[in-house]
Amino acid sequence: MTKSNHERMTLRQKNLSARSCALALNKVLLTILLLLPSVIYSQGDLLITPKRIVFEGNRRSMDINLSNIGQDSATYSISLIQVRMREDGGFETITEPDPGQRFADRFVRFFPRTVTLGPGEAQTIKVQLIRSNELTPGEYRSHFYFRAVPKPKPLGEEELPSDTTSISVKLIPIYGITIPVIIRSGASNTTVTLSDLLFDYDTRNNPRISMVFNRTGNMSVYGDIAVDYISPQGKATRVGVANGVAVYTPNAKRRFVLNLTIPEGTDLRTGKLKVTYSAPSDVKPEKYAEAELVLK
Repeated sequence: MTKSNHERMTLRQKNLSARSCALALNKVLLTILLLLPSVIYSQGDLLITPKRIVFEGNRRSMDINLSNIGQDSATYSISLIQVRMREDGGFETITEPDPGQRFADRFVRFFPRTVTLGPGEAQTIKVQLIRSNELTPGEYRSHFYFRAVPKPKPLGEEELPSDTTSISVKLIPIYGITIPVIIRSGASNTTVTLSDLLFDYDTRNNPRISMVFNRTGNMSVYGDIAVDYISPQGKATRVGVANGVAVYTPNAKRRFVLNLTIPEGTDLRTGKLKVTYSAPSDVKPEKYAEAELVLK
């Protein structure tokens, strides 16, 4: 083998190694971005409604509306993935269900699976429930994953490494959004309580309240949190709100922390904090749980 051929083979092997490293690192980066709470409902220039798909009762089909609110065209790939909720409310992808968890993907059909949207354009994704006769009582859950497809660079625009003796690795962020798709079969026997209420301050001296959701039963819960400060005279002042808080099956507990906005002049050594967990405002009114913390 000549010296030039040997150099070409060595460079080719290094380029292949670089591509492998880049793919592996991109996969890790993708997972990290996917699991951040801030990307569960929206990311970048893609707007998705509704924030969750729930099949229950006689409902057999639903629509997901996608809108490109950016200035450039974008392509998105749509798939179903499986997700575990941790006790701290974070998420991680899985391939096998945890004990008591059931996936919804085999009972759901959707189309299209890839969309390209120009600036200001919208697209509807049709979602259908299938094999409903095979469902047993309880809840099934998977997550729709909307992945931004990077635009390929035209030939000739790729930057070549100046040092051909080293491996060059370039990270390309791939943004993704997930929303849950839930199938509920039969009646729910789920209950939820609030416990372990604690009022304290974070490292920046901001007031906050922490709590634990305790869920039992065959289905998940999803609702809004409201925190009121009750003065010794009985006057209620809203000091905290968190919408869309879920505890998914099979989790029995979820720890939650909410920052509070306390009116100036409020004496937090007296009175109490009342926490209410209730159904979202767009469904029938229902209080799931309530708890109080006496301030000292």
